[in-house]
Amino acid sequence: MAGTLYLCATPIGNLEDITFRVIRTLKEVDLIAAEDTRNSIKLLNHFEIQTPMTSYHEYNKYEKGRKLVEKLQEGKNIALITDAGTPGISDPGEELVKMCYEAGIAVTSLPGAAACITALTISGLSTRRFVFEAFLPTDKKERESVLLELETETRTMILYEAPHRLVKTLKLLYERLGSRQVTVCRELTKRHETAFKSTLGEAVSYYEANAPKGECVLVIEGKSREEAEKEARKQWEEMSIEEHMQYYLEQGLDKKSAMKMTAKDRGVQKREIYNYLERK
Repeated sequence: MAGTLYLCATPIGNLEDITFRVIRTLKEVDLIAAEDTRNSIKLLNHFEIQTPMTSYHEYNKYEKGRKLVEKLQEGKNIALITDAGTPGISDPGEELVKMCYEAGIAVTSLPGAAACITALTISGLSTRRFVFEAFLPTDKKERESVLLELETETRTMILYEAPHRLVKTLKLLYERLGSRQVTVCRELTKRHETAFKSTLGEAVSYYEANAPKGECVLVIEGKSREEAEKEARKQWEEMSIEEHMQYYLEQGLDKKSAMKMTAKDRGVQKREIYNYLERK
């Protein structure tokens, strides 16, 4: 029988933030696949875990992933750990999980620390609806596409950033999103943990004067639905009613449905759209 891949969440700072189940599993599996074995050996030594370890990271995720799948098919049980937090969240573990599903191998997750959720819960911003964007793309075209999406996002947004790029990223977000509320979380779960709640503009000024240290998580207020609807309605109103109707007709809607959608977009009764078109 094939083995199981265990996704084991490890601490993001404080070593006490690991579950008994993760410790037991790391001791019982046949092999631990770690993002950085030099970093993970400190964790294993702390908890007296002597299980063999191998590297699995961004630069070998395909080649090494196939080898790990072969071991799983041979009946070996493997635990996957990242440098910190939950495997598969903004790291190459996502690819190994896909490979396992394609090979019919069981995958299970042992929950624990995750920087994005930890930051969200202490941000003081809405937690009911949120979107996780991880790091902004380095590619200019891809980054522009993401920023365009964030401009109209109504959910709370979560981004990661390195300290040496924090000010640059905050400036970029301020230019694109305006004076939104933001909470900059640093050194999560560690002794010098901070959650600095302000606006994007204030955060730029603060971190220009106070150089940040430690990995950062930005939790940013989404655009209010009222504002988003107002902007969308303004965009529709710049169209003629005929152009608006044609937009929906080209999508395959019948005339009645197109009138209903046009009226909804423009904040009027369907009868008004009908009367207007009848007069033309």
